[in-house]
Order: sequence, then C-alpha cells, then structure tokens
Amino acid sequence: MNKSITMKTALAALACTACVSASAQKQYPEQEKMKPGMSEYWTPQPKVVTPGDIKTNSAPSDAIVLFDGKDLSAWQNAKGGPAEWIVKDGVFTVDKKKGDILTKQKFENFQLHIEWCVPENITGTSQGRGNSGIFLQDMYEIQVLDCYNNETYVNGQTGSVYKQTPPLANAMRKPGEWNVYDIIYSAPIFKEDGTYRVPPRVTVIQNGIVLQNNTTILGTTEYIGFPKVVKHGAGPIRLQSHGDPSEPISFRNIWIREM
Repeated sequence: MNKSITMKTALAALACTACVSASAQKQYPEQEKMKPGMSEYWTPQPKVVTPGDIKTNSAPSDAIVLFDGKDLSAWQNAKGGPAEWIVKDGVFTVDKKKGDILTKQKFENFQLHIEWCVPENITGTSQGRGNSGIFLQDMYEIQVLDCYNNETYVNGQTGSVYKQTPPLANAMRKPGEWNVYDIIYSAPIFKEDGTYRVPPRVTVIQNGIVLQNNTTILGTTEYIGFPKVVKHGAGPIRLQSHGDPSEPISFRNIWIREM
C-alpha cells in the first residue's frame, strides 16, 4: 500500500477524532461549582425534647418515669404481683426477702437513667459487697456492685456486661454517695433460625465516665457457663435482689426514653 495514502488516512482519522472531541466538549456545559446549600437538607426536623431541669434533676419531656420518689407503681415482682421493696424519703431500697422487681412495661431500644447508692457502712468483699444488677430486656445484666477499694474479677466489676466485658474504668464514688448510670441500649435483631442478625449493643456511662462504648453483648449473662443466644422480643427492666447480707442498695430518679 502507498505509504503516502496511509499517512493521509491516519491524519484524516485524527482530524475526525479531534472534531468529535471538540463537538463533545461544546455539547456539555462546565459543571456548576459547589455551593453550601447543595449539601444541606431541612426535613425531617428532629422532634423537640425539653431537657430535665438541672436544679430539680427532673426527667426529659419525652421520658417514661419509672420512679418519681413516691411509689413503685411502675414495677412488679417476678410473679406479677406488687413490687414490695422499701420506699422512703424519695428513694427505694432492695428488700432481699421480696426478690427481684421488674418494670410492668416492656422495651426494645432505649436510653435508661438510673441512680443508685450503697450505704456508707457497707461491709463484705468481692461480689459480696452491695451486689445488684440491671437486666436489659430481662436478659442482659449490667453489674451493680461496690467496687470502691473492693477488688473482684474484672468481668464482674461495676459497669461490666456481667461475665462478658469488663468496664473501661472504675468510676465508683465512696459508699454513701450516689452513683449515676446512663445506659444506651440497642436491642438485637434475630434471624428466623434464632441466631443474631444484629446482636444487642450497649453503652454505659457512670458518673460521666464511659464504662462500655457501644459494646457488643454476646448473649445472655450467665453466672455459670457462657453466653447463650435466646430469641426474644421486647422485655422489661429487671433490678436484682442478690441476697447478700450487705446488700441494701438504694435507687432513685429512674427514667427511660424509647428510641
């Protein structure tokens, strides 16, 4: 083939490609420059929640008050009868003869606020010193214990996911002083076969200090043995009466926000 013809053909093809490219560039305008409003959206607006009064330590406006200092009408015993722990001077105290108490209402995802105190003259050691527990959905225990100068196994310390995950810190106040738990809990989602599609997770803050940071709960919190995955739905909050002679833990200002 004549080299001159081949060169002319190639040049013609390049010229055609250049024309097409130029035509394409002319067809599409330059992209508009980003403006602040392009990454903003205005709906839906979050609901308005009025915080509790810091002076009176009241609950937020959308909270369900589980104890207001007057009675245990929001609670029942493990058999479904009246909760009979001792109510006095705006607090209630564990009565080891009456067993555990549970909320009448059942919950899924929530924020729980609860304040608790071990007596100033508390005695005992390790797990036998002011032992109680907060069971989320009646399945998963967050440990309540006096760990102020009281050593015990770390996955049974105050604020542990009992027998699973130790707390990140020991934030106990002295006996006789009030401790504050703020617990954020995400309920599990189950597969049809009863295993976790999404396991339960929990964040625990004690006295303003993070003890559990979005911790995965592995299953039920067993005293003997290891966690079990048990399919369940909404469940109550259970407060444990551990039965120790030194136990008389008191509670006050309990409220919960469903999420």
